[in-house]
Amino acid sequence: MQVLSHLKARVAKWPYGLHSVMTAFAAFGTYTCMYAFRRAFSAGIYGGQQYFHIDYKVWLVIAQVLGYTISKFYGIRFIAEVRPANRAKSILVLIGISWLALLGFALIPAPYNISMLFVNGFPLGMIWGLVFGYLEGRKYTEFMASVMSISLIFASGFVKTAGRTLIDGFHINEYFMPFCTGALFVIPLLLFVFCMELMPPPRTEDKQLRAERAPMSAEERKAFLIRFLPGITLTVIIYVMLTMMRDIRDNFEVEIWAGLGIKSNNIYTHIDTIISIIVLTAMSLLVLVRKNLLAFSLIHIMIIGGCILAGIATVLFNLKLIDPISWMTMAGLGLYLGYVPYNAIFFERMIASFNYKSNVGFVMYVADAMGYLGSISILLIKEVVKPGISWGQFFKHGLLLLSVVGGIGAILSLLYFLQTANKEQKEKRKLNLYTA
Repeated sequence: MQVLSHLKARVAKWPYGLHSVMTAFAAFGTYTCMYAFRRAFSAGIYGGQQYFHIDYKVWLVIAQVLGYTISKFYGIRFIAEVRPANRAKSILVLIGISWLALLGFALIPAPYNISMLFVNGFPLGMIWGLVFGYLEGRKYTEFMASVMSISLIFASGFVKTAGRTLIDGFHINEYFMPFCTGALFVIPLLLFVFCMELMPPPRTEDKQLRAERAPMSAEERKAFLIRFLPGITLTVIIYVMLTMMRDIRDNFEVEIWAGLGIKSNNIYTHIDTIISIIVLTAMSLLVLVRKNLLAFSLIHIMIIGGCILAGIATVLFNLKLIDPISWMTMAGLGLYLGYVPYNAIFFERMIASFNYKSNVGFVMYVADAMGYLGSISILLIKEVVKPGISWGQFFKHGLLLLSVVGGIGAILSLLYFLQTANKEQKEKRKLNLYTA
């Protein structure tokens, strides 16, 4: 502890921008490492086994997402109330539990090992809020959050490449592969978490620019939801659809590419790296926008554009005007242009726009809980109602629906928040005139 305190004191003397760069890449690294424990299993195919007429891999996805979903509901309280001093310990303990569950997955025979994916998913559902707690409420939150959120794109492909390499190159059994993949990331995880711990607390300037961030009681959380209920409802609807489509792409990307006739262990990382760079650039530029409401509006426009792009790319592919790689790149870019802002900067700028003393983790976990509940539902619907449809076809249909519902929903959300901000400004002007 003395060594950490000494290092913190020395780092505190660095230029503030340098703190932000260090923490941004540490957050990116931490969340990328977390993905090794969460998504590596999806690199396996598991021989097409079925139980109760549902594919074994679908059972694995449902079990993990169910654990992840319950974690999000629990996280609404846990993340809202967690103290900064407990973040690092919580991250390491929770990921450690998930890693042990992957060992259980390797040792327990199918189908009984499905339960281990539930145990694996529950602790991992709280990592995002713990990591984001280091970043929120700061002058450079956009930059740091953008870098961190790129791990949502990059890590998925990177971990699948690592998993397939262990299977194809080192002949690791599919069931042991997730545990072995996690082992590769243990030491980097410790290093990245240590670096995040060196970040100084928010300064007075940060609090003035972005509103003070603080733990929230049950009454405060309820008041927050009531105040912004229409906007949060629209946000949750859009986010549920984005989460469902993103999860399908994440969990069944191997099958989608195989259905397109493309089998390459490097394709996942290649495509996701391109998408990561574009999304990172688009979101990082928002750090230049000091007016919170303007930035919040631009984030809405990014989400609207992403939904529309995913739909246009799918229509062009159906008409055979673009090839499969172009479609997956454009569709993935549109999907993540919509999805990533919600995980990084949407709620950050929302809180700052209305100068509401609260924290991002609470409202993000409300949206996440609903989003992953939707993911489980759509998997069951696909397997029970449309068992014969391929994941590629299912993905295409979902993207077309997302482009319409998501695009319209984001437009309505933008109009609601602009109207609310305008109403509050008028009330403040009346109050100022009354008290003058």
